[in-house]
Amino acid sequence: MTTPDPRGTAERRARDVIPLREATRAWFAISLQTFGGPAGQIAVMQRVLVEEKRWIGQQRFLFALSYCTLLPGPEAQQLATYVGWLLNGVRGALVAGVLFVLPGVVALLVLSGIYVAYGDTTVVEAVFLGLAPAVVAIVAQAVVRVARKGLGHPALVAVAAASFAALVLFSVPFPAVVAASAVIGWLLGRRVPDLTRPPRAVAADGPPPLVSDDQLHSERPSGRRAATTLVVGLLLWSAPVAAAALLVGPSSIFVDQGLFFSGAAVVTFGGAYAVLAYVAQQAVQVYGWLLPGEMVRGLALAETTPGPLIMVVQFVAFVGAYRDPGDLDPWLAAVLAALLTTWVTFVPCFLFILLGAPYVERLRGNRSLAAALAGVTAAVVGVIASLALFFALHTLFDATGRLTAGPLDLEYPRLASLDVPSLALTALACALLFWRGWSVLRTLGACAAAGLLVGVGGALL
Repeated sequence: MTTPDPRGTAERRARDVIPLREATRAWFAISLQTFGGPAGQIAVMQRVLVEEKRWIGQQRFLFALSYCTLLPGPEAQQLATYVGWLLNGVRGALVAGVLFVLPGVVALLVLSGIYVAYGDTTVVEAVFLGLAPAVVAIVAQAVVRVARKGLGHPALVAVAAASFAALVLFSVPFPAVVAASAVIGWLLGRRVPDLTRPPRAVAADGPPPLVSDDQLHSERPSGRRAATTLVVGLLLWSAPVAAAALLVGPSSIFVDQGLFFSGAAVVTFGGAYAVLAYVAQQAVQVYGWLLPGEMVRGLALAETTPGPLIMVVQFVAFVGAYRDPGDLDPWLAAVLAALLTTWVTFVPCFLFILLGAPYVERLRGNRSLAAALAGVTAAVVGVIASLALFFALHTLFDATGRLTAGPLDLEYPRLASLDVPSLALTALACALLFWRGWSVLRTLGACAAAGLLVGVGGALL
């Protein structure tokens, strides 16, 4: 007679679809290829996990992506965490999520230091002369991509347009736009049954995936597990901010940044592009951590590193703390602020996945979720378009004005301040991305080289 495995061993085997060591190697390899924003990162995981390794089915992968897009936070990193959970339980989720961001954290920390130390030199300024216009084109490309994917019904086009108008013309708070769009999507879904349809995947040649499309995860939801996850997650999330308040005072920049980016982490629906308009407005106009043009430079740096683009908040915190270090050494303050901001930005991502995934696994195919997601996706198109406009204004023009009349609150360019070299470089970036079909990283490299030629050449003349 066969002796049954102990309960813990059986549960571990149920969670470990593949050996954790093998999964770790795969996630590390994926983390080094995550350039080009969410679209590029999702494409890498699609190729490696779905097509090459056959670890997860196509429909299962797309459902996980839809759920992660509905959540606040970077959807690609959360998708990696979700798939890691499907493959290896909580350990797999932590390994996949941490490795997804670790290379970007290290790279952007180094680049932020270089920017602070040498950002005013002619060479560095010339490089950014090319990178900033490239970012304008990259964000414009993101508008087109998300619109093609998410605006499959005229009602959703209207939601996108209304979101853009609310943000640009009336300065409606970003969280309110996203929340209203989710509710509108849900209501439209009840009246328009075909508002959104689950994508149909084309069957691929090869063996069946280890996590099939119709297989339920072995870990069932429970109130005890959810309560434990919530308490532990909240304690880990708040611990660094509480420590900063005790050690350097509640009015320090560390507490301000910790609280602000903790709040931003729960309203970052639609990924980095969607929330950057909100972060830029607060960081520049409210807290004064950055100048308007520096937000574009920070995004340019984030575009050149692997990992989620929301990592730009690390640059914001680094520069802000370096300029206002309190009683600490500026470099130490900058590094601590960058790491604290990264922590409070990504810990919620793990919490959302580990808390919600067991329940969501039982809701696959729910039409209400799909309809709310469609509304959020439509709003994201409008939000990204407003971000493209914000970056264009502060990249192509040296001065802007503001028109206010009743609820109207519009920022407009002063045409006499047009920066002709930036306009030419933006046109170059658009041509490379839209016409030649170049990758984001290749376009950034070409525009940086062009900016170097224009900037250094102009300084020598």
